[in-house]
Amino acid sequence: MTRDIADGGVAAEELKQFVERIERLEEEKKAIADDIKDVFAELKGRGFDVKAVRTILAFRKQDHSERQEEEAILELYMNALGMS
Repeated sequence: MTRDIADGGVAAEELKQFVERIERLEEEKKAIADDIKDVFAELKGRGFDVKAVRTILAFRKQDHSERQEEEAILELYMNALGMS
């Protein structure tokens, strides 16, 4: 297969197609990241706390029991440090 690529054969064309697909997806990923950045800027402009919203987004990615366990550990540690 390496020989086909070096000779500019079918494998080279297939490789080029893969690379171009990845490049397009990377462009789309950057555009989406920029859109998300804009939404956070709008959120901040409307007076919301961006850090709190990021925390909420992280919590929403967890399942309920995982989140409860994390919150319980956090509360336990805060109590141990006299922060409650």
